[in-house]
Amino acid sequence: MTGATTGALSPQGRQAAIDAMASGIELDVLVIGGGVVGTGAALDAVTRGLTTGLIEQRDFASGTSSRSSKLIHGGLRYLEMLDFALVREALRERGLLLTRLAPHLVRPVPFLYPLSHHVWERAYVGSGIALYDTMALGAGHDAGLPRHRHLTRKQALRQMPSLRSNALTGAIQYYDAQVDDARHTMELARTAAHYGAHVANRVAAIGFLRQGERVTGVRAIDKLTDTEFEIHAKQVVNATGVWTDDTQAMLAERGQFHVRASKGVHLVVPRDRIHSSTGLILRTEKSVLFVIPWGRHWIIGTTDTDWRLDKAHPAATAADIDYLLEHVNKVLATPLTHEDVEGVYAGLRPLLAGESESTSMLSREHVVAHSAPGLVVVAGGKYTTYRVMAKDAIDEAAQALPGKTAQSTTDTVPLLGAVGFQALWNQRQTLAADAGLHVARVENLLRRYGSLTPELLALIAERPELGQPLEGAEDHLAAEIVYAASHEGALHLTDVLTRRTRTSIEAWDRGVSAAPVAAALVAPVLGWDDAKTREEIDIYLGRVEAERISQTMPDDASADEARRSGPDSTI
Repeated sequence: MTGATTGALSPQGRQAAIDAMASGIELDVLVIGGGVVGTGAALDAVTRGLTTGLIEQRDFASGTSSRSSKLIHGGLRYLEMLDFALVREALRERGLLLTRLAPHLVRPVPFLYPLSHHVWERAYVGSGIALYDTMALGAGHDAGLPRHRHLTRKQALRQMPSLRSNALTGAIQYYDAQVDDARHTMELARTAAHYGAHVANRVAAIGFLRQGERVTGVRAIDKLTDTEFEIHAKQVVNATGVWTDDTQAMLAERGQFHVRASKGVHLVVPRDRIHSSTGLILRTEKSVLFVIPWGRHWIIGTTDTDWRLDKAHPAATAADIDYLLEHVNKVLATPLTHEDVEGVYAGLRPLLAGESESTSMLSREHVVAHSAPGLVVVAGGKYTTYRVMAKDAIDEAAQALPGKTAQSTTDTVPLLGAVGFQALWNQRQTLAADAGLHVARVENLLRRYGSLTPELLALIAERPELGQPLEGAEDHLAAEIVYAASHEGALHLTDVLTRRTRTSIEAWDRGVSAAPVAAALVAPVLGWDDAKTREEIDIYLGRVEAERISQTMPDDASADEARRSGPDSTI
């Protein structure tokens, strides 16, 4: 089993996983891709009793799965498209995540839907949201979310005083859910390791092993040591998202379907720039725009444009930022400016390519297929339905395995940190008093680590200085930085500041001042000397600078060139 009993993704656990996969044993299933679908597939496979490996060429969730709108939702706009099956499926998964699988990471969030017409719009939108609520109840796993309610203009402005009074005639408020997508994906990987999967990030598949037409494993490289090795498996699952076509190309055969990347840009602004107790959803000419509460910030997004450049580091342009500010400012009494934007991030949606040239019209449905004997590919879909995609992929792989494979159990397997979360939440005052921390600090830990929080409190008890806020990123404790490297698979400073924490988009300076402090905390855990520590800091600072420059560029090509100039362009 990789790591400790809590599934710790430690440096030692990673090496043990690599050693096991390179030992010549034949795994039942090897998953390529450490995003939400890949980690979900590894968890699905290992909890069926299959010997399982997972490799990720960069960091867990370093692609699409850390750069979403961070919503767990059915998708109101898919309801309008009459895609009832997708909405029903997503609402069922939303209920599971809220109540059973990850209640420590997924939580309800209210949204206001402003109305600009008096009669017909309220009836039209209201009936759609009523159907949305009804479908959620019918999907089972009732999460106890409040039902929608109709508001007058005065009531809506009480909920969101920052709205221009002439921007609406009334509103409807409804509930969905949100998640820290990167942490959720990492916890999936950690839970898979807990159940016995061999899990390793910074390991890239560089070619397929074949016997005739059959895929029998991969050639891989450990990117930390440049060591090449072979991994043998009865079935390989390609869960590489927007890299699906690139991975399939290693077979030197044309794939059965193709994935196109759609760029979605989000802005992060301080909470005090918009006075509201609720999120907001707005219709645009192309899609929808969300204003989402996010701790002491708001996330504003998203765009939907075709992207054919660097998949590892999609870049936001000045035009993207202007587009989002222009649309949100149409309804705000005090407009936002570029100076209000503390963070910007861009992600890529993996859309199944069809005949339509517009990415907003491409399918969010997923497909699973045996693209070659021994190789299953899963692509498309949306974050909320990752578990179903993972289940379908392992169902397909299991059909080609000898003997009878157990059915999926992931609808009943909570992630690490979920079991006992509510009990610890009820005890948060006592936990805070015992640890000498303010109760708000313990609440933050519980919302991020759930019932694993005592592991961090134990670190603080052993080293009291780790109970201090991280300089430059005071929302986090120093213990969280150490824990990211010792238990959560972070191997680089960028992993810590962009995915284990969200310092890169939440800190006023995007983590520049926190970088040397965090690096000093991580260095002993990862065995860095002074030169390596300095290199990690320089890489992070260079990344921030490249992103800042790219966000002043007028178009994708120039923004991509500026972003790729950063020193971390290959990791």
